[in-house]
Amino acid sequence: MTWLAAATTAVPEETTQQAVGYPSLFLLVLIGALVPVVPTGALVSSATVVALHRTAPFSLALVFVTASLAAFLGDAVLYCLGRRGLGSRNGSRWLETLRSRAPEDRLRQAQTLLAEHGIAVLVLSRLVPAGRIPVMLACLLARWPLHRFSRGNLPACLAWAATYQMIGVLGGSLFSEPWAGLLTAVALTVLLSAAPTAWRRLRRLLPAHRSN
Repeated sequence: MTWLAAATTAVPEETTQQAVGYPSLFLLVLIGALVPVVPTGALVSSATVVALHRTAPFSLALVFVTASLAAFLGDAVLYCLGRRGLGSRNGSRWLETLRSRAPEDRLRQAQTLLAEHGIAVLVLSRLVPAGRIPVMLACLLARWPLHRFSRGNLPACLAWAATYQMIGVLGGSLFSEPWAGLLTAVALTVLLSAAPTAWRRLRRLLPAHRSN
C-alpha cells in the first residue's frame, strides 16, 4: 500500500510540473527568438536534463516539439515584423534591431552564401552561433516571401532543437544528480555559443601581435 500511495502522489506532482514546464519553455523560447539576448539553447539543454530524470514517457519528445515549434513561430513573427519594416518609409524598430545585431562583415558573408546556396544556408544558420540574425536579415534584404523563408526555417529549427537536446542528453547522462547535469549542459552551451566570437577576436589579435 505504501508504494501505491507514493505512486498516486507522484503522478499528479509530475503532471503539474509538465503543465507548468512545457508552456514556460515554449514562451521563453518564443521570446528568445524575438529578443536574441535570451539564451534559448541553454533553455533547451536544461529542459532536456530535467526530462531525462523524469519517469513519464515521451518527455524528451515533448521538449523537442515544444522548443522547435516555439523557435519556428518566433522566427516567423520576427521575419514578418522585419518585412513590415522594409515596406515602411522610415523602417521599423524590429528591422533596426536586426541590423544592429548583424555586423556588416557577417551580413555581407551571409548575403554571398545565400545567393550561392539558397535555402541550405538558412537551414545551417541556426546551428552556427550568432548566425541566425545575419542570415535572416539577408533573406529580408533579398525580399524572400514568408513561405520561402519558412520552408528553410522549419528544418533549421528542428536541427537546432535536436542539437541542443543532444547537449542536454550528454550533460544529463554524465551525472546521476539532475543539478550536476544541468550545470554541465549550461556550461557546454555557453562554450559552444562563445567559441566563434573568441576565435574571431583571436584572429584579429594575431596579426597585430606579429606586426609588433
